[in-house]
Amino acid sequence: MSDSESNFTVWGFIKGFGKLIIGLLLLVQGLIGLVVMLLFVGILVSVTNGIAGNKEKVSVTIPDGAALVLNPNGVLVEQAEDVDPVEVFIEEAYGVNQPKQIEVHDVVRTIRKAKDDKRIKGLVLDLGSLQVAPSSASKLHYISDELKSFKKSGKKIVAIGDYYSQDQYLLAANADQVFMNDYGNVVIYGYGRYGTYVKSFLEKLKITSHVFRVGTFKSAVEPYIRDDMSPEAKEANIAYLEVLWREYVRAVEDARGLSTGTLEEYANNLGGIMESVGGDFAKAALETGLVDSLASRAEQNEFLTNEFGKAKDGKSFKNVGFRRYLSAINDYVDDGDPNIAVITAAGTIIDGEAPAGQAAGGDTIAALLRKAREDDNVKAVVVRVDSPGGSAFASDIIRDEILAIKAAGKPVVASMGSLAASGGYWISAPADEIWASPTTITGSIGIFGYFNTFENTASEIGVFVDGVGTTNLSPILATGIGPLPANIADIIQQSTEYGYDRFLTVVGEGRNLDKEYIDSIGQGRVWIGERAKDLKLVDKLGGLEDAIASAAVLANLEKYDVVEMEEKKTPFELILGNMSTSILEATGIQEAMAERRRGAIEKLVAKADSQLLFFEEFNDPNAAYARCLACE
Repeated sequence: MSDSESNFTVWGFIKGFGKLIIGLLLLVQGLIGLVVMLLFVGILVSVTNGIAGNKEKVSVTIPDGAALVLNPNGVLVEQAEDVDPVEVFIEEAYGVNQPKQIEVHDVVRTIRKAKDDKRIKGLVLDLGSLQVAPSSASKLHYISDELKSFKKSGKKIVAIGDYYSQDQYLLAANADQVFMNDYGNVVIYGYGRYGTYVKSFLEKLKITSHVFRVGTFKSAVEPYIRDDMSPEAKEANIAYLEVLWREYVRAVEDARGLSTGTLEEYANNLGGIMESVGGDFAKAALETGLVDSLASRAEQNEFLTNEFGKAKDGKSFKNVGFRRYLSAINDYVDDGDPNIAVITAAGTIIDGEAPAGQAAGGDTIAALLRKAREDDNVKAVVVRVDSPGGSAFASDIIRDEILAIKAAGKPVVASMGSLAASGGYWISAPADEIWASPTTITGSIGIFGYFNTFENTASEIGVFVDGVGTTNLSPILATGIGPLPANIADIIQQSTEYGYDRFLTVVGEGRNLDKEYIDSIGQGRVWIGERAKDLKLVDKLGGLEDAIASAAVLANLEKYDVVEMEEKKTPFELILGNMSTSILEATGIQEAMAERRRGAIEKLVAKADSQLLFFEEFNDPNAAYARCLACE
């Protein structure tokens, strides 16, 4: 062995040993980091589980004579998604105050508890951070009705704010006294439905739109095939919008004691009113009677301090915030009575699983229904639906489980939230009873499919597709950059028509109505709750509590407990879930798993759809969608 070889070997050994030492140090560092993280998570889980598992009220200091400040910061929803506690911890540490999802039932439960809480002297509405989707009118009326009940207790409600959106004002109108900043505004514009239509734009780009639908009123894809709203869509839209507006006007004028027509005049003649007050928004609201006083923030705080007394810090009034008060109340106590299970299907209905608050996963909801069916202590089920629909396949999976519950001898009642249309109606139809609010948007019985191809666009820049295949369906592999073959378009249209016929059958069997009648009121048309009752699509008008009470009657229960069945993850599971999702995305495993889940037809259509995804939630294996896009 030469000297150079010997030196090289020694040097190689030294380098290898050095790498081993560094590797061991990195491993130790990683293990220490992992232990610290697990210790932190363990403490967090213990604290959180201790709170969640405690059936007694959490100790929250509430001074006698305090005001409950209803100050929800977020978007009003039927069911909120689980929150990663680490994410919340980091946001709070850095002073980030991102809007969250606010469950409407949490708001109502808080008001209801405060009404009977002797420590609470009154309610302060601070609604500046509350956001409400256009389709959530019934949620606002639900809260508004609870505010009216609160006032009957004799406790005072005060609304404060810099300004009020139309949705926020529906709640503020229930206050005994409404304050607004002297430079604020209340703009009430009514309800409308406007869309952006891109048919000519797509034609200029030489993009070919392929639409498959059944139903005169199924206007979901109109923006891609027209440059304006069709007469049928206008007819359907104005019918339900007028009811929403009528109910809004009635609620506000009753709450404020305004003469009939005041709100119509304000919305239709705001320019003239503004002219009479020199262009001052705040004075226009004051002169119309929408607010009682114009005051700065300091003046509003001074009024509240005089009304409820000073807080310990001497800077504000005695109060407890919405979140803190909510954490102190817990309605559910299992006293051994039979259970009525409430299962919520909120959001777009998609195939597979989905976390609560993000979408209604067909497999997820079906598993909860199966759990209720197999639980001997569950004697009835209420399915709370707040969904525009989505996958027809996933909707049918949910329907199958509802039918299985009924076959097991347990009554099922559907309770519609703000929106139970298309697939949302599909899963409601088999229930023994359907309850809706007067402002619920429902119906939209129809099926559609849509995607684009780019053969003309590609040819403009000299790109073409050509090749050979072994069957008449093989050309689908070229669709996208290539055209959609006529024989394949015909197959998809046939499938769409079959889907619509199946939808009619589902509704007809569930409602014990003739298919021809369902077709006459179907055709994709949207109906408002009160009209849906007249058409026999809905049995009764009322809220979730009414539906639960009716389920108890159907099950012959005099005493019962209400249990909300949902897949709640522990903080540890949330953290690990987020970590695993990040790993799956990074490695590409998640995409591979999704590919394996796809049905045969979806795989074919996905080839054409891959270059311009219409909607992320469109994952039906048959590419058939019972979804009301016009409702959302």
